[in-house]
Amino acid sequence: MWKKAFVGALLALTVGFFYHTDPELPERLLQYLAQPPPSPEGAPSTPTIEQMISSAWEALITAPARQWSRVAVGVNACVDVVVSGVGLLQALAVDPGVGRDHEVLHSKEDLKATFIHYMERGAAAERFFSDKETFQRIARAAAEYPGAQLYVGGNAALIGQKLAGYPQLMVLLCGPVGPKLHELLDDQIVVPPESLQETDEFHLILEYKAGEQWGPTRAPQANRFIFSHDMANGEMSTLETFVASLEDFRPDLVVLSGLHMMEGQGRELWEERLKEAVVAISDVRNEVPIHLELASMTDKDYMNSIMQEVIPIVNSIGLNEQELLFLSQAGSGPHSELASWDGVPDVGRVSDILLWVLEQHGRADPGSEADLTRIHFHTLAYHILATVDGYWGNQVSAVAAGARVAGSQACGLQSIDTAKVALRAPREFHSSYSEPRETLSLDPTEPVTVYRRGNVTFYLTPVLVCKQPLRTVGLGDAISAEGLLYSEILQQQ
Repeated sequence: MWKKAFVGALLALTVGFFYHTDPELPERLLQYLAQPPPSPEGAPSTPTIEQMISSAWEALITAPARQWSRVAVGVNACVDVVVSGVGLLQALAVDPGVGRDHEVLHSKEDLKATFIHYMERGAAAERFFSDKETFQRIARAAAEYPGAQLYVGGNAALIGQKLAGYPQLMVLLCGPVGPKLHELLDDQIVVPPESLQETDEFHLILEYKAGEQWGPTRAPQANRFIFSHDMANGEMSTLETFVASLEDFRPDLVVLSGLHMMEGQGRELWEERLKEAVVAISDVRNEVPIHLELASMTDKDYMNSIMQEVIPIVNSIGLNEQELLFLSQAGSGPHSELASWDGVPDVGRVSDILLWVLEQHGRADPGSEADLTRIHFHTLAYHILATVDGYWGNQVSAVAAGARVAGSQACGLQSIDTAKVALRAPREFHSSYSEPRETLSLDPTEPVTVYRRGNVTFYLTPVLVCKQPLRTVGLGDAISAEGLLYSEILQQQ
């Protein structure tokens, strides 16, 4: 007993001594004792939700059983001049003002108003500039603007460039290829001699950052506005050359883009040229799947013509949220009363429109003669692949691969850096906007949510959005290319 009393007295004297020399010691001891025990050296900390999703993707993404070996891509190609939108407009001595959308740009004032209209919405758009001389003056100013950069441009060339990064693929690119573009293209890309021309077609890419301000306009997210005076791409002048080259090249996949470029040429031209395009596309061998990449358009009649005449004769399409809603508006489809999306597009509404396209213009109905069986939808926060059952394989990998490249390429990296990205997708969503509908939730350990409506299967995955994107141009093309690369068309088709 006396030993215990002695130890207690000694402890009290010791504590008293240290308290006298350091009155804050007891408080610090209590704080130390209240802390959780440290992790053993080398033990991992709790992963973030971004780390969980990224790791899960790596386990999910596998190559399809049958991979493409020869892909033909056409027909829009150009050189992109990428420049600060606000900086260029200030250099052109135009003042900030009120945004207003113009279907065709005729002047610097039209350019300014349309740029502001989309910048304040954080939305991408593309327009034709009708005045050749004014466009050339703006193009010269853009090329001379400090920090301006020149890149491969045009959906077809960008998709071809992305696919050419995979050595097992042979890629044919057909489009108006000038000397600068030819210099920029990957050495692995084959360009038919008939596609080469003496001068390049230039497109101006006006980028803006999230939160960037110009006068009263503030961008809610990073994006870009594209415009050009491009007659070769505008008339799809290389389409027949493209289709003719397929006979010798014998691809196992065809990727077509550039239809949107004809919109600015006037109704008479696009009506006639669209008929010729349908004939040309119909000449592609039946066993070769065709993917159509859509882009920004404003003419509802033109979009409706594409929907009625072209979409049913291709197997797959790729589009973003602006293009999907405009497709519905042009065809009086679901949610066509919406003027625009409010923030992140509602998953239920998107699913309704995707199902409508596949039912009305695709082969969701087994008795339909249409060929469309796949839609790759992408928006900033998430992607959806919608496919008619029995036609496509490996779509879990395909949608995850598309989302993965969106997060890495926007940050200018080869792979996802989870410290530089953020999850912005909804954690809970619905399979439809109206009843009957299924309530679904995002599981970061299994980040591809699969749900069905009729004989259409939907594959949804979030995007890990780059917090400070370095370049937004070509993201949609990279997403579609990556999704196609991991897709497999099933034998029965």
